[in-house]
Amino acid sequence: MIKIIKARKYGFCSGVRTAVLKVERFAAEGKKGAILGQIVHNEKVVEKMEKLGMRTVDEIKDTTEPYIIFSAHGVPPSYYEEAKKKGLNVVDASCKFVLDIHKESLKALKEGYHLVFIGDPTHREVIGYTYDLPKECYHIVNSVKQASVIDFGKYEKIKIFYQTTLNSDDYKEVVGEIKKKNKNVEVTDTICYATKQNQECAKELAHNKEIDLIFVIGGKRSANTRHLYEICKKYKKTFLIQGCDDIKKEYLEGVKCVGLTAGASTPDKVVEEVEEYLKKITSE
Repeated sequence: MIKIIKARKYGFCSGVRTAVLKVERFAAEGKKGAILGQIVHNEKVVEKMEKLGMRTVDEIKDTTEPYIIFSAHGVPPSYYEEAKKKGLNVVDASCKFVLDIHKESLKALKEGYHLVFIGDPTHREVIGYTYDLPKECYHIVNSVKQASVIDFGKYEKIKIFYQTTLNSDDYKEVVGEIKKKNKNVEVTDTICYATKQNQECAKELAHNKEIDLIFVIGGKRSANTRHLYEICKKYKKTFLIQGCDDIKKEYLEGVKCVGLTAGASTPDKVVEEVEEYLKKITSE
């Protein structure tokens, strides 16, 4: 049987756990609601929500149920008013840390800072921060190349915020590029603590000499899962999987020890299923 070593820390963060639990309790009360976007970026969790009668919609206007559920990623402040105008009750499952960034960034704006968000402009978390803001008040960058063509020197002062699911080490050069152009730059540490722990433990796992192969378990659209995959593949042969169905026997040929980690939106049950499946197929 193959040996399996799991990362010291992996899987659900408190924000995701709270969001999923809130929706499960809501469903248990017999209420009907639609979730704006995936409750978390994990297909297994989305399937579970749909079985509970909580379908996913792309826009508020698509909601026919009496309740709209805002996911852990948060939404632009204007969405609350839009839901109210449509006569919808809001169930807010936004992550506490995401809501804190909303407050901090608006406070910084009032204090005269130009805002810079380091992250993916198409990610729902980042859209939530910037959707309602005047375009001239902020920039979204995720590479040195992008930062190099912007005249950051024309702003009196700048405050930088990170998308919570990033690895700040990967963006030090981006921050450095901004600081080269403006000496009055403040960097706010907004990386989720659970994301940091998962990433640190993934790196530790990848440096384990005993491990031949790593499976990173999580949703295809999950940013934090993708970052774990990128960390691990630097050092070990690594596969990003959603669950047991994605594991091919040929992956395990000649492999004696497998490492497992999982993104912050991956349920513990899925990790356990993968572990049991690996034991089963390598003992046959």
